[in-house]
Amino acid sequence: MIRDFKGKTAFVTGGASGIGFAMARAFGRAGMNVVVADIDLGAAKSAAERLANEQIKALPVQCDVTERGAVQRGALETLAAFGKVHVVCNNAGVAVGGPFGTLRERDWDWIIDVNLKGVVYGTETFVPLIKSHGEGGHIVNTASMAGMISPPGMEPYCATKFAVVAMSEGWFQQLAPLEIGVSVLCPGFVRTRIHESGRARQERYGGHGEVDPGVGATRKEAAENVMHGLDPDIVGTRVLEAVKANELYIFTHPEMKEFVETRFKNIMAAFDTAAHSDALKAKPHDKR
Repeated sequence: MIRDFKGKTAFVTGGASGIGFAMARAFGRAGMNVVVADIDLGAAKSAAERLANEQIKALPVQCDVTERGAVQRGALETLAAFGKVHVVCNNAGVAVGGPFGTLRERDWDWIIDVNLKGVVYGTETFVPLIKSHGEGGHIVNTASMAGMISPPGMEPYCATKFAVVAMSEGWFQQLAPLEIGVSVLCPGFVRTRIHESGRARQERYGGHGEVDPGVGATRKEAAENVMHGLDPDIVGTRVLEAVKANELYIFTHPEMKEFVETRFKNIMAAFDTAAHSDALKAKPHDKR
């Protein structure tokens, strides 16, 4: 866990815009050095300049989170510049979705490699580095409310975000003895460019073509949902608050509680059904 932020270092993937930039700004304002890691180096440099104008020490780094080697190179650049790293935000993410049967194999590969494996690579790369200096630290993994509920048409996105929640829950317990906290960020709609994530789609996943946004029934609905969302800076401040308190789950839209309650209610009802199951009442020695 980390309690004193001044002079320490945060590494943020997808840090050039949206929630990533907001987290970088929040940690920078708390006195941290910030590494703005992004697949778009030009955007990372512009973001770092914006932070520098706010008297925040920021380093731009090119990082494609689908490549473990790229994450490791980002870590080396961080150590070369600042010596240590304390907070890691595995934030880079993309969205794709649509009606059943319409997604291509490369769509699945893309979203799994970015949203799921990117979190794995970031955590596995940086935890040993945080452990080595013994000053404690924190991992923030960006999931979504889509990691708690699964609306139709968003299955690929939800599958990766459910996975991020599951990994974070396990790591929270495993890393606590090392004084490394773990939080999973589960926001609702935030004013980001997630509905335009295809702009940075790598060639091996199909390139920069038209991609279903996966955050609405149509591209127009997706844009409206996102652009009417929460200000990213509010989310960044909320994350800083949660890291200070070592919160596992970071929610930003308390009004969405009812959707999670409905899901849990259905799950509990299924357990009640199982409790009255004739099949489950059969004793082992009754089997023939």
